[in-house]
Amino acid sequence: MERKVRVRFAPSPTGPLHIGGVRTALYNYLFAKKHGGDFILRIEDTDQTRFVPGAEEYIIESFNWLGIKFDEGLGIGGDYGPYRQSDRKTMYKEYAEELLCSGWAYHAFDTPEELDTIRKEFEKEKKNFQYDCNTRDSLKNSLSLSKEAVDRLLENNTPYVIRFKFPKDTEILIHDLIRGEVRMNSNLLDDKVLYKSDGMPTYHLANIVDDHLMNISHVIRGEEWLPSCPLHVMLYKAFGWESTMPEFAHLPLLLKPDGNGKLSKRDGDRLGFPVFPLQWTDPITKDISSGYKESGYIPEAVINILALLGWNSGTEKEIFSLDELIEIFSLERISKSGAKFDLEKAKWFNHQYLQLKSNAEITNEYMPILEKKGVEVCLEYVEEAVGLVKERVSFVTELWDQSFFLFLKPESYDEKIIKKRWKEGVPQRLTEIVEILNSIEDFNPQSAHDKVHAYIEGNELNMGQIMNCLRLSIVGEGKGPDLFEIMALIGKEEAIERINLAIAKIGGNE
Repeated sequence: MERKVRVRFAPSPTGPLHIGGVRTALYNYLFAKKHGGDFILRIEDTDQTRFVPGAEEYIIESFNWLGIKFDEGLGIGGDYGPYRQSDRKTMYKEYAEELLCSGWAYHAFDTPEELDTIRKEFEKEKKNFQYDCNTRDSLKNSLSLSKEAVDRLLENNTPYVIRFKFPKDTEILIHDLIRGEVRMNSNLLDDKVLYKSDGMPTYHLANIVDDHLMNISHVIRGEEWLPSCPLHVMLYKAFGWESTMPEFAHLPLLLKPDGNGKLSKRDGDRLGFPVFPLQWTDPITKDISSGYKESGYIPEAVINILALLGWNSGTEKEIFSLDELIEIFSLERISKSGAKFDLEKAKWFNHQYLQLKSNAEITNEYMPILEKKGVEVCLEYVEEAVGLVKERVSFVTELWDQSFFLFLKPESYDEKIIKKRWKEGVPQRLTEIVEILNSIEDFNPQSAHDKVHAYIEGNELNMGQIMNCLRLSIVGEGKGPDLFEIMALIGKEEAIERINLAIAKIGGNE
């Protein structure tokens, strides 16, 4: 019988969730849903020294905002709980003891100070020290000491760790669904700590035990875990769980925009883009890191951005709904090489998704910004204004800069346009245009356009000059959508008032 797909996203609550972690979760989610499987949230908090208050809640809130739903896990429940490793810690000791009994692990009594001294001695000889099959027999552990000495140390409650015992001269083979076969010789690997002196398992032991007990079928994670995979494969062998060992897939890194190294918070700060899904306030330093949500990104756009960072659909299409991604996603189309983060492309995606929103939806998000600006105007008017300028923006926060003139009269006028365009005779021409506008009974963009253009062409005037001065009068700058659309929206009386105001303020400029 084919094994049911069960995948997990297992972050550590050591701070805000990096966008690379979100991509890992997304790929797990897409894979699970594609194959009718389960997507599980498990919190791996075995390193209590790095625990950060609020990080768990932040992780859950981030996925709620993105619309990525877990089938079971922390805060949801399920048949394989608890889903926080610190709540499962009593069970890990028995598995560590099992490895001791079977000869796959050993007690190590070396103190951190002793190991540090040895490390420095190696450095003097320009060598790197690691606790492995070549050095362990000369160190303070249950392999090098007599049984009596070991028993005495244990009876005296001497602090110890439990290390995995890699066999010598063994080739370890990893079948990776993205990278193919990866081989490693055991002589090159250090005997990792599985169980710490504080009574907590390390990531390696807890991870393998939990994946086994939770029936995880596939482990899809970042490539930074590839060096740990030989240990994980050997742990499955040591426990006798090889027949149910999950398949592994190691994802490419998210790279800096220049492609040189892993994307970090520092890169985001330097280049002005977020690397976290939501804003994060450090509980100790109180430093605030920006988030995609607060920066104006639409959650569906963030998902689309991340999906295409390291995976491709094999088509020219770039805009995908979550359901479409589920339908076409496959591990086979994931790249082996890192994916560069492209800020301009991210903005482009957000622009596309913003255009898919209705004017009413965007208006609801824009209203609080207008209120802060002290603008009091009805919803219907704002909705029309949004419809006029939304194609010019990628974020709701950019709307004000593209539409302020639809709510406020100009207080100043662009000096460059005045110098270039506002020549002798312009005030008189604008006064005549005011009379034309005033005479239009059915005032709309088309009627205003036809009458003004007929006047300019009929008098053989410079179209660019007059239209630029007319826009300057209405907007105060040389920007904005179709001028006659603007005039129709603000209304004939307001348009005329603004033109007369410009004539009065700028004057003849001769």
